[in-house]
Amino acid sequence: MNILFATSESYPFLKTGGLADVAYALPRALRRLGIDARVIMPKYGDIKYEYSLMMKHIGHFNVQLGWRNQYCGVEYLEYDGIPFYFIDNEYYFKRGGAYGYSDDDERFVFFSRAVVEAINYIDFIPDVIHCNDWHTGAVPLLLKSTYSNSPNHKDIKSIFTIHNLRYQGVFDKKILWDLLGLDDYYYTDDRLKYYDGVSLMKAGIIYSDKVTTVSNTYAEEIKTPFYGEGLQGLLSAHSYKLLGIVNGIDYEVYNPLTDKYIYRNYDANNIEAKKENKMALQRELNLPVNPDIPMIGMVTRLTKQKGLDLIAQVMQEILEMDVQFVLLGTGDYIYEEAFKYFSRVFPSKISSNIRFSEELSRRIYASSDLFLMPSLFEPCGIGQLLALRYGSLPIVRETGGLKDTVKPYNEYTGEGNGFSFANYNAYEMLNIIRYAVTVYYNQKDAFDNLVVNAMKSDNSWDESAKLYIELYNSIGGTV
Repeated sequence: MNILFATSESYPFLKTGGLADVAYALPRALRRLGIDARVIMPKYGDIKYEYSLMMKHIGHFNVQLGWRNQYCGVEYLEYDGIPFYFIDNEYYFKRGGAYGYSDDDERFVFFSRAVVEAINYIDFIPDVIHCNDWHTGAVPLLLKSTYSNSPNHKDIKSIFTIHNLRYQGVFDKKILWDLLGLDDYYYTDDRLKYYDGVSLMKAGIIYSDKVTTVSNTYAEEIKTPFYGEGLQGLLSAHSYKLLGIVNGIDYEVYNPLTDKYIYRNYDANNIEAKKENKMALQRELNLPVNPDIPMIGMVTRLTKQKGLDLIAQVMQEILEMDVQFVLLGTGDYIYEEAFKYFSRVFPSKISSNIRFSEELSRRIYASSDLFLMPSLFEPCGIGQLLALRYGSLPIVRETGGLKDTVKPYNEYTGEGNGFSFANYNAYEMLNIIRYAVTVYYNQKDAFDNLVVNAMKSDNSWDESAKLYIELYNSIGGTV
């Protein structure tokens, strides 16, 4: 079976969020299971020069965008056993970062058209194009509206994965004819119309053969007004082709037994080594060195979606407990300043690192005893999966992928791999943090058993990849 994974970003070439990890790890897992999975993405200016030097030019053609006739090159590079194709156009993609430009509509409609057209040039006919988020939402639309009679395209199916429904790619109505080459037939509420604009997220949902999202719970949540971001009616109407498949993490990349970024390697049979990591991190961050104090970690974007308003509301009460708190992340100014303030007032209790560092993030996972993720919503979440892998017990709100992957501690049976609370309420969160800290101090054996449970949780891509293969087969792909 041939799968072309169309994405706006992928590790290790460009990463702004969890999509980049999925775009690398899922094709890699699929290939281990015998699927010819390949990735196609833009060739951004921020891709490291060393990777660009390794790319091979395999073809070029022009892409028609209304009155524009734009050059498109296709570059090829095999990385870690995965074939990658890069769509090359310096006008659109030789810029800093990936998103946030006034012409993002033009840039990503160009990319979607280039993905479909590149099939004529790359010597690879996919059975399924697996599209991701609004940046590739035009691909299923183009397959059905423009390429349905093309010999190379007429049998291709498409899957559209929603990683975060909040970002929908809504643009001015004129992109219908100006970029997509379509007429007003498509400008209706049951097609692409979204209020007074056009939604590329809607295009992906309506015209793909199957729609997935990144956890079972989120697949149900997005059919409700609170989580549906205005598309809950559409998603309910298309629920017959909507399902959730939880993301995984790459167990070779994220492995505490081999991780070069942490101070001391360990596994589930040697969890005492986490204390050595904790003490080393305390020294690095100028916190009092104490292996027995519970350390609460956070690696996150500092936004309301991640529950930062809850934390800010009760942070003083958290720091009045006998704990240490280590934060890594950037985001909204108000939360960055709040954490800087708490670090000034409680320098022996909290280390606020307002930046991002892959190395420090790994050390926080390896060193912390508890990992806080009180999200307002969380389609899947990767932080809790990494925390489980490294034996840091997640404290999460029961939403999306957090609910699907973190099983709360049952003190009567000893089961569980973390702690959770249901309502988006600062004091409900505070109470569960207090409970987790109490278990740490007063039920040492139970806490250690939870750590082992966490590290033995299977959140690898293997099982999820098998579910994707079943999905590909269900729409006509053949192994």
